[in-house]
Amino acid sequence: MFTIGDFARHGRVSARMLRHYDAIGLLHPDRTDPATGYRFYGAAQLARLNRIIALKDLGFTLQQVQAILDEQVGPEELRGMLRLRRAELEAAMRAAAARLAQVEARLRSIESEGHMSTNDVVVKKVAAVRVAELTGTAASYGPEHISPVIGPLYERLFPLLEAAGTVPSGPGIAYYEDALEGGAVVVHAGVTVSAPVGPVGDTGVTVVELPVFEAATIVHRGAMDGVLPTSQTLARWIDAHGYRSAGYAREISLECPADRDQWVTELQEPIARA
Repeated sequence: MFTIGDFARHGRVSARMLRHYDAIGLLHPDRTDPATGYRFYGAAQLARLNRIIALKDLGFTLQQVQAILDEQVGPEELRGMLRLRRAELEAAMRAAAARLAQVEARLRSIESEGHMSTNDVVVKKVAAVRVAELTGTAASYGPEHISPVIGPLYERLFPLLEAAGTVPSGPGIAYYEDALEGGAVVVHAGVTVSAPVGPVGDTGVTVVELPVFEAATIVHRGAMDGVLPTSQTLARWIDAHGYRSAGYAREISLECPADRDQWVTELQEPIARA
């Protein structure tokens, strides 16, 4: 048997927490001395304590924890519940990290107003190119909507091309267009190929030929979550030099190492004289 202090130490919790669990009926001591009121715990009770702490740390309320444990949930079922809750929390963390990245990008854009050089903007004629692509639909052009769509498209694209024997011959090219309604955006995730125009077997991948167009271009360095300051610098240049935008910018992946902060991407925005 362990005193409450020893049991708290072995369980990596506080004695105060154990007293609270006792008071609400979540974890009673194995024995309480009737004369002194001292609580004593058995080593076997560590199993229940571990379950309580794991469930609580995963966001369950103490009332929910008690209901789960009182239903005599087995180890396998409990592990399944914990894995599901972990996946939910990981998804929430990814969403929060994405929102934070957008806040930081917006802040950098505000801080860079009037300071980012537009000298790197180049107007050039972009040649026609063939692209093998998959498409999806995003709710808007906001990065928080684009990223969850374009990432999985590219994850599917390259294995499908490899299985079909189609070898990329150039950089990845992502481009966008308005959907028919609701402000949604059609996302095209592609890569340069020399294959014939048309479907690539029964993979769902299609080869299309993108036309020649005049573009204002600028190079963005870093993850695409932080592209906002670069794209807005390009927008200011277009407006200041007597042009208008003629469509969404293409994103040409020049360098894509594992470290996203080292990515190099050229933005090519179609332009016409205002």
